[in-house]
Amino acid sequence: MKTLSLLLTILIAVAISQTTFAQANNQKAVKTASSKTESFKVYGNCEMCQARIENAVKEEGASSASWNTDTKMLTVTYDPSKTNTDKLSKKLASVGHDTKKYKAPDGVYAKLPACCHYDRAK
Repeated sequence: MKTLSLLLTILIAVAISQTTFAQANNQKAVKTASSKTESFKVYGNCEMCQARIENAVKEEGASSASWNTDTKMLTVTYDPSKTNTDKLSKKLASVGHDTKKYKAPDGVYAKLPACCHYDRAK
């Protein structure tokens, strides 16, 4: 009788863990399906720029961001129901980095560290 009770307890525990694992995977799949990944050019120079750029878009709702110092391309993943590339570009301009859509205000750009002063388009 004790063996049967132990076996039944183990089966229930396995069934519960399988159900929990399946639900976690379903939630992850839903999050992935609702996210969008895009790349666009953001002007900057160095690792300080990289940190500022990536942090700015994450503050604006991006779930992940990666800026390449050589190509100046930002690859960002976000939930389109919460933000978009227009909002992300505005946020980047507000911290001193030009994009194709928005130019950073001259005063903000001037306050960047000297190593972060990239060549700006006229």
